[in-house]
Amino acid sequence: MDWFRLSNEAEVASPALLIFEERVESNLRRMIEIAGDPARLRPHVKTHKLGPLVERQLALGINKFKCATIAEAEMCAQADAPDVLIAMPAVGPNVARLCKLAKKYPATRFSTLIDDAGAMQALGLAAVKAGLTLDVFLDLDCGQNRTGIKPGNEALELYRQATTTAGLKVAGLHAYDGHIHEADLTKRRALYETAFGPVLAFRQQLESAGLAVPVLVAGGTPTFPFHAEQTDRQCSPGTTVLWDFGYADKHVDMPFLPAALLLARVVSKPGANRLCLDLGHKSVAAENPHPRVRFIELPDAPAISQSEEHLVIETPRAAEFSVGDTLHGIPRHVCPTVALYNEATVVRGGAAVGTWPIARARRLTV
Repeated sequence: MDWFRLSNEAEVASPALLIFEERVESNLRRMIEIAGDPARLRPHVKTHKLGPLVERQLALGINKFKCATIAEAEMCAQADAPDVLIAMPAVGPNVARLCKLAKKYPATRFSTLIDDAGAMQALGLAAVKAGLTLDVFLDLDCGQNRTGIKPGNEALELYRQATTTAGLKVAGLHAYDGHIHEADLTKRRALYETAFGPVLAFRQQLESAGLAVPVLVAGGTPTFPFHAEQTDRQCSPGTTVLWDFGYADKHVDMPFLPAALLLARVVSKPGANRLCLDLGHKSVAAENPHPRVRFIELPDAPAISQSEEHLVIETPRAAEFSVGDTLHGIPRHVCPTVALYNEATVVRGGAAVGTWPIARARRLTV
């Protein structure tokens, strides 16, 4: 039987997100192999949002995590993760929520990012009021121009201020190079080196000024192999856990397996060469142009139209499929696709064996 087919597929309602446990395990072990030591990894959980996958990583020796939301941070804490970095500046009501989170889960060391003096002071005041000391990383903009402060004198002064801000403890530097995703390995490496030259020079500047830099958290998925070559930083790949065809097509140098599939069914046959599937915008991430999903059975079938609940594809092989037949698709972008589902169907040994809840909400209990 093909690896993607389930022996009890008739019992799984579609559309469904399938997580293949054995493939996840393979990807996790490859991450550790590339990093050289699980202690060097701080995987981003935004890709999967699954507490059981956090627990599995803990069992493999990975004990540090990165996330994007307070809900994801709480999911990690509920899985007994000891160290969680929220890679999003805390502003507005989220400042109080972060303090509440830290009080509710004292066994977990929470940290967040700073890149603004005013926001940093507000965070420190809230921490003092809550009777807490919160770890903070100075977020450096190494070229993505999204969050972070450019390395230099202004950043040094902010770092220095953070070291004396009541309620805060400086944990080090954070630099995410998500703008680097060239397919050509040589070009990708050159861009990585250009982006991180100023980061490393800034770390030296801080240390020369007598300011300690305990940790550098660096990179994402496309540059993971480059950062892993250096032993002076923590690596933060995310998509590597589940993989998708967007990265698989572009980064053929990375040895990961698609571990998350979308199960869809033919619901109608609107023409001799067309199939209508129950996989609309609400079931697969729609921020990219088509193809948003690649079906293993029909990898070359183009999308003709997609609406909230329907996807129409065209194929000369349409006659081979009947209404009710299943297709299995690899998403182009797995992270926002996972966020569309309340639960994932777990596949083990070629069969669906249960479900895992997905922490897709912006709020769990905090």
